[in-house]
Amino acid sequence: MANIAHTYYPQTGFLVILGAGESGVGAAILGKDKGFEVFVSDMGAIGEGYRKTLQEEEIDFEEQQHTEHKIMQAALVVKSPGIPNHAPLIKTLKQAGIPVISEIEFAAQYTDAKLYCITGSNGKSTTTMLTHYMLQRGGVNVGLAGNIGKSFALQVARAHHDVYVLEISSFMLDDMYHFRANLAVILNITPDHLDRYDYQMANYRASKFRLLRNQTKDDYFIYCLDDEETLKGLAEFKTEAQHLPFTQKQEVDQGAYLDAEKQIIIKVPNKDIFAMNMEELSLQGKHNAYNNMASGLIAKVQELRNQTMKESMESYVNIEHRLEHVACIGGVNYINDSKATNVNSVWYALESFSPDIILIMGGVDKGNDYEMMRDLVKSKVKAIVCIGKDTMRIHESFEEDTEVIVNSSSMQDAVEIASYLAKKGDTVLLSPACASFDWFKNYEERGEKFKEAVMSL
Repeated sequence: MANIAHTYYPQTGFLVILGAGESGVGAAILGKDKGFEVFVSDMGAIGEGYRKTLQEEEIDFEEQQHTEHKIMQAALVVKSPGIPNHAPLIKTLKQAGIPVISEIEFAAQYTDAKLYCITGSNGKSTTTMLTHYMLQRGGVNVGLAGNIGKSFALQVARAHHDVYVLEISSFMLDDMYHFRANLAVILNITPDHLDRYDYQMANYRASKFRLLRNQTKDDYFIYCLDDEETLKGLAEFKTEAQHLPFTQKQEVDQGAYLDAEKQIIIKVPNKDIFAMNMEELSLQGKHNAYNNMASGLIAKVQELRNQTMKESMESYVNIEHRLEHVACIGGVNYINDSKATNVNSVWYALESFSPDIILIMGGVDKGNDYEMMRDLVKSKVKAIVCIGKDTMRIHESFEEDTEVIVNSSSMQDAVEIASYLAKKGDTVLLSPACASFDWFKNYEERGEKFKEAVMSL
């Protein structure tokens, strides 16, 4: 049985894919394999690798334009999560009654694998990859997809796993309607991408809680009991799924919590209890304790052995560009946290290090409210080096909280300024709180440029 209970969408005819990135090309291949006539359309230039794949698969495509009269002939449209629903073409398609869905929604129709779905403003990638690592070590035939790794649709078409661990963004959720998560995780909800949600937290929160739609009493909902916005969502959105909360502030009868000895305790009904000392985790810091709790709950539902869970949590190595240690030069530690594209991520990063931090931040501001960072900046940050075109709001927000705020002209310049300001025992932390696309293609390029600059000191 597929993960969409009934067939809500056309199963033959003209399939249009908007966007020729990882998810779009994967959806095109799955569509072709299922007998659709497929057309891929991208407003930008298609990457060389993806263009080659489309040519090899003999899939019709166009780039640097959308031929509207052709697209409007679609029986079904799968769109890139990067295209907002208020884009004129999307509005026109919906007004014409043509279904517009995400790659995740499309692919779920064609698999009977279990879907373990992780969303949240922070920690998604770490929790998704840790969960995948743990399940893999436990001998599960598991795929990794969503916002990370190879496209879900491509794996459904050509790989076939028993379980998928999916990192799901709010942009993906906005185009998911009949999808069912066997296990839904909401790690936290903090202000992010509010420009896509009319600057309303309620809209963003509702987007995250779309993950619970269509869950049944046989499914699980894992969430943070310490997260204010999640608790608001719990009051608004109901689910039949079995609740497994995690918390660092109280004891729970089922779920995960921190005991008086700083042990993570995991209790899932009808499964044996798991316990592990926090200091044994390979990922340290309060936020990572939450990530381990969420992953541990998933592993327990999957009936992994305690020994496998413990060994996985001890040996897992974090992903690139997320609190990644680059080098120690002259007693100064350089940390690449380029993936921190919102304020809450930076809060987590600052919380992870001891005082005397030189913070490199800035880029494309997405409507950030820097207020929540203020106390940590006051107590831990001795200087801020700004990157990106628009630095005015950073200056306005922190001019009274730190002694030094300076602008830089490039990443190389920013790192050189930071190294000049740093002394032995300090930490130079790239944690931007902003999107990257004023100076860089994406956060990965920003992180690579930071690492290159550090290594050339």
